Amino acid sequence: MFYHFALLAPLLIRQATAVGTAFGYATGTTGGGSATAATPTSNAQLVSWLGDSTARVIVLTTMFDFTGTATSAAGCEPWTCSPNPQLAIDKDDWCENYEPSATKTTITYNSGGMAPITVGSNKTLLGKGSSAGITGTGLYLSGVENVIIQNIRITNINPEFVWGGDAIGIDGGQYIWIDHNYIDHIGRQFIATGYGAVTHTTISNNVFNGQSTYSATCNGCQYWVLILTGDGDQITLALNYFYYTSGRGPHVGGTSGYTQKIHIYNNYYVTVLGHAIDPEVGANVLAEGNYFNVVTTPVLAGVGAAYVPTTSAQASACSSYIGRACQVNAFLNSGTVSAASTSALQALDDSYVLGASVMAASAVGAYVQANAGLGIVN
Repeated sequence: MFYHFALLAPLLIRQATAVGTAFGYATGTTGGGSATAATPTSNAQLVSWLGDSTARVIVLTTMFDFTGTATSAAGCEPWTCSPNPQLAIDKDDWCENYEPSATKTTITYNSGGMAPITVGSNKTLLGKGSSAGITGTGLYLSGVENVIIQNIRITNINPEFVWGGDAIGIDGGQYIWIDHNYIDHIGRQFIATGYGAVTHTTISNNVFNGQSTYSATCNGCQYWVLILTGDGDQITLALNYFYYTSGRGPHVGGTSGYTQKIHIYNNYYVTVLGHAIDPEVGANVLAEGNYFNVVTTPVLAGVGAAYVPTTSAQASACSSYIGRACQVNAFLNSGTVSAASTSALQALDDSYVLGASVMAASAVGAYVQANAGLGIVN
């Protein structure tokens, strides 16, 4: 599909809109819809447009720098591995509560990472080309609906420090499509949901590049990737490229009494020197048609419910629960998997999962490498 971007006025762009159609649980998401597209010319204008109550299509053509000023605060050294362990900002007394024996220190970080940009409802945030996005801070969505974030890079949010900031945080919301983005060099989570339900949401075609000088696991791989913990989260995670990570790909659940429904398919996991999928209490996860290429532990043996078919018999068994056969996952130089909880299938028995177009895992590597990330759709 070809979109013509003709200049109408200094800030107005004709026919700019999110490219493609939201699928999976985010089906029906339209973002800013037919609002006239415009490009902000300052950080202040971008913040204002994203946070107001007006339906908008916001087109970025360059990187917006929100690094902020150097700020000193108390911190600690929770990991003693080598080389280059992350340090932790003592946010909400985290060091005292969770790492009381860690050596205390003073940390100097960039203030922008702790002040994410608020995103309101009915917004499309769309990057042009492969060099548009935000550096130094992330995006925060709370109780919103109808938001599309597409083709932008989010980077350089205090990568040395845990609690230095998330790339995208969502605490309650629905009809959210996070598509074709590139996220790297983040101190905390690439994407995190809070305790509020995040429903009708799809995370697709993104590159999660975990290569970093600093790491909680001291192996050059980002540990804090995705954490999905909302009470009632309903999320499709499809066609993403996870590269050089070491954990939380995603972490699902963890709070007693909360439940999540997560459909994970056709993702390409490469050089995960730790674990990928982590189903904890309350989690209901169906992972099918994914390709795990050099992944130490593809699925942690958590207490959550996960169905991750590794044989044709397990794939066929899906028919009795979701109305179609699943796709077998593929593994190359990766750990073994034993996750066949049919209660996860029972929880994911809905039209979104039934109607998903899931390709064979053998096709995933080539497809994702050619189609995920920036500059593909716009």
